[in-house]
Amino acid sequence: MVFLLRSFVRGPLEPYVLGFADELTRFGYTRCSLEQHVCFIAHLDRWLAAEQLGVGDLTAAVVEWYLGERRAAGYVNYRSVKAMRPLLAYLGELGVVATEEAVPVGPVSALLERYRCYLISERGLTADTARCYLDAIRPFVTSRLRAGELDLAGLTAADVTGFVLSACPGRAVGSAKLIVTTLRSLLRFLHIEGVIATPLATAVPSVAGWRLAGLPRALEPEQLRRLFASCDRRRRLGRRDYAILLLLSRLGLRAGEVAALGLDDLDWRVGEITVVGKGNRAKGCRCRPMSAPRSSPICDTADRRPRRAAACSSALKHPTRC
Repeated sequence: MVFLLRSFVRGPLEPYVLGFADELTRFGYTRCSLEQHVCFIAHLDRWLAAEQLGVGDLTAAVVEWYLGERRAAGYVNYRSVKAMRPLLAYLGELGVVATEEAVPVGPVSALLERYRCYLISERGLTADTARCYLDAIRPFVTSRLRAGELDLAGLTAADVTGFVLSACPGRAVGSAKLIVTTLRSLLRFLHIEGVIATPLATAVPSVAGWRLAGLPRALEPEQLRRLFASCDRRRRLGRRDYAILLLLSRLGLRAGEVAALGLDDLDWRVGEITVVGKGNRAKGCRCRPMSAPRSSPICDTADRRPRRAAACSSALKHPTRC
């Protein structure tokens, strides 16, 4: 292990890496985790040497600078201040870096923390969603770092467009849409905060993604007939499956809407089904075959066994329980 560490770390961090590895071992790091963390330290060591910086130069601004370049280089692990905390805490105990720098809060982290609070308190996002927004927008904020300070006041529409054009190519449509959505949200926040004078959210270009392009192809009539024929309507389970397929194919209901139906949602006289939509909003859905109760497979499902009305009522809500 000593040879491995010395071969990896030969720059400003070389005098400290063995002690830091012992510290991680004392904290219960596994061999695999320890090797991964040392690889991260080796990358930081090479970066410090290339920038002609020493260990004592690891201030909050320098840490943000390094992490921004690491993210820009395409690394997917050890990209945040959290990854730096074990090393900075260890160096802080040795007096190599100032104690207040052990958990640095640079301009990027400070702005993103204010943005996170805005998303949660003003926009009503959950903590997990807000964290996804911060991860998506962090490269843009980091790209505005100039000499340890954020240059946001001079932000222009060309800067916004240029970032989108450089960040989105090669990404999946969903990932690219998350970036532009988060960028618009951040620009609105910056305008509300007075950081930028011009509302630049409208300058964010849209991602080329055709609506409904990802939907599966509809079944052909013959395929649908074979699907209906697969239901054994002599049995109660087959009649239930047949009724569910009718609701899905003829009325275009979602699977969740069908699963939520109960007998109280069926108006046999009027021939109407009440479907609960998003936010528990009820919407009426006409179903003509229900005007003739004895000819309706849905009615057959509910009426063949009057002794088990309670069980039949839950048949459409919980199909697997029948």
